[in-house]
Amino acid sequence: MPDPKTTLLVLLAGIAILFSLFWGYSLRRQPQGSIWPNPLQCLIGFVTDFLDTLGVGSFAVTTALFRFGKVVDDDKIPGTLNVGHTLPTILQALIYIQVVEIDPTTLWLLIIASGLGSYFGVAFVTSLPKHKIQIAMGISLLVAVAFILGRLLGFYPQGNDAIGLSGGFLALGFIGNFVFGALMTIGVGAYAPIMVMVGLLGMTETTAFPLMMGSCAFLMPIASYRFIQSGKYDAKSALGLTLLGLPAVAIAAWIVKSLPLDAVKWLVVVVVIYTACSMLNSGLKSNREG
Repeated sequence: MPDPKTTLLVLLAGIAILFSLFWGYSLRRQPQGSIWPNPLQCLIGFVTDFLDTLGVGSFAVTTALFRFGKVVDDDKIPGTLNVGHTLPTILQALIYIQVVEIDPTTLWLLIIASGLGSYFGVAFVTSLPKHKIQIAMGISLLVAVAFILGRLLGFYPQGNDAIGLSGGFLALGFIGNFVFGALMTIGVGAYAPIMVMVGLLGMTETTAFPLMMGSCAFLMPIASYRFIQSGKYDAKSALGLTLLGLPAVAIAAWIVKSLPLDAVKWLVVVVVIYTACSMLNSGLKSNREG
């Protein structure tokens, strides 16, 4: 009988195949010539998934680049993030779940929690008007910045050598990942919050990587399925994220492996704060005019 980790890896591979078939069928129904991304959309995919694999996160950076380049309409950013980063994130999960030791029960339960959160969260997001999505994303980006700043400034505990959770801590982890899964559908990356939660619950920092990648690898296809069905995403930009995002993951994981990223994270903080304020301003302005 296969061990739980092997079962999880096989399941992830199956999800990747099913998602690819479903998305490919959906793209074939688009008008010819309307789905192929331009170089900028592909470059964004490479940069963001490269940084994502090294633990910086992709959602906040991608949102900022989309807004700066006026690449995607604000109301389609959450869907585009989830759909476009799904396959690169699954590849990350396949890599990190194999190489990092973590308690299988903890991994499975927290992944299930994030999937449930995304299922309920995406139904809420797809029903929101544009200005409310802008306001929600602006607030959520500021929350994400708070998590990143807290880690950079050393406000959060670094955890210990535990590789799993039990009892009340496991219940807290389940609730936390459910919330993070729901927030992912608004466009808030789960990496920084999960990294902080792992430390607060006493687990070693390395366990955050299979938890982050594994959780997102399961919740993103669930969310993406509903975003694709509703049409509330930008197909060209999502495809651009995927096409160069996949090789970026491979390069970061197998060739680069690690970099001194504190300076990059400080730059991310500045860029994301600006993006959040811009998003809030657009949403509040549209709300007043409406």
